[in-house]
Amino acid sequence: MEDLNASSPRVLFVHEYTLRPRHPNEDFERALLRHFHAQGWQGAPVLYGRDHEDRLIHSVLRGTAIHDGRHLDDEYLAGAARLVRQFHDLTAGTFLAEGQETVCHNALDPRHTISQKGVPYAFVDWENAAPGPRLHDVADLCWRFVRPGPGAEEAPRRMRLICDTYGLSDRGQLVEAIMWRQARRRQAIEAGARAGDPRMRALHAQGASARVRDQFLWVRENYRELSGAVSA
Repeated sequence: MEDLNASSPRVLFVHEYTLRPRHPNEDFERALLRHFHAQGWQGAPVLYGRDHEDRLIHSVLRGTAIHDGRHLDDEYLAGAARLVRQFHDLTAGTFLAEGQETVCHNALDPRHTISQKGVPYAFVDWENAAPGPRLHDVADLCWRFVRPGPGAEEAPRRMRLICDTYGLSDRGQLVEAIMWRQARRRQAIEAGARAGDPRMRALHAQGASARVRDQFLWVRENYRELSGAVSA
């Protein structure tokens, strides 16, 4: 089995723990993960504190994370959608949502999803979590898990599967949300690369910005079909 926590150069895997760099959103992440733990939800790691080198100590979640862009089957998509609905419902109406609809993960991706026997059971990398609308995370599921674009297999049907499994009631702005998230990601990569951020420079060199651009253009060109499929 592969441990996602050991796959990033920013993360060290030590026995039953992972050591991650501190970040500006760590106070919110700590409060969120404590809330999940208090509610008995096991879909996120436990944040224990900091070590002697001032790194964040998280529990290890055993399982597999997908990094190779493979086709994800319907069971995987449905499992991910159910997990998102669970943590959205756990945070909706709480102090963590700060008057927004819920708390969003904001970086949902198969790389940040831990599965066992092909079924997702947890998400990691909560450092971008923040209050927001449910639609943002559902849009990321439809984009990053289905990967709508040239050659995508049954993208409209698979996006509909995610929406139905999640139970998204208002889907009128879903495709616009996907495009907005794509544009925002592309801008972040390009701006970070220009500013000299090592991670963003690496992503840009690997063609990530161009791939997101191509996906954005495909979604825009197929806007009507996608909107009709998720709303039907």
